[in-house]
Amino acid sequence: LADLLPDQGKALSAAAVLIGLIERDGAMQVLLTRRTEAMRTHAGQISFPGGRIEPGDADPAAAALREAQEEVGLLPSQASVLGYLDPFVTITGFHVFPVVARIHHDFAAVPDPTEVDEVFEVPLDFLMDPANAHRVEMEFRGSVRSLLEFRYHQYRVWGATAAMLVNLRERLGASA
Repeated sequence: LADLLPDQGKALSAAAVLIGLIERDGAMQVLLTRRTEAMRTHAGQISFPGGRIEPGDADPAAAALREAQEEVGLLPSQASVLGYLDPFVTITGFHVFPVVARIHHDFAAVPDPTEVDEVFEVPLDFLMDPANAHRVEMEFRGSVRSLLEFRYHQYRVWGATAAMLVNLRERLGASA
């Protein structure tokens, strides 16, 4: 299991992501992005808006809101922070603080093309249904690993993003 931990000689980078919940047509949706292939880390992956916590950020929520504004054009006035999920340490060396926020229904994403190829929404009900989280195996650092993923249309949500969604389901009291 030690090979699943970040490099022990390197300090973790503090980061925050915004798990945005948006009501559309009477149903709650979760805001997700597909990162550009040009990104230095996690290129092309499905993720929440977010990134490193900067020295000027008051707290992880402020960092998540700042990153969401930079990446998808979400104005701070369009979001109400509801709380935090459990912090998450990634194998790529990030200590992530997931921030849950309700996003105003009139939000229309304006993705930053240098960071985000696409912004889309997935029904919260789909992500909260344990039957939609499938266990898959993949090779990582020379060993086969088992992890959860969600498949929604052409999107594959896995890794840290899927783990945070499972944490959201647990926090909302849905069955595991």
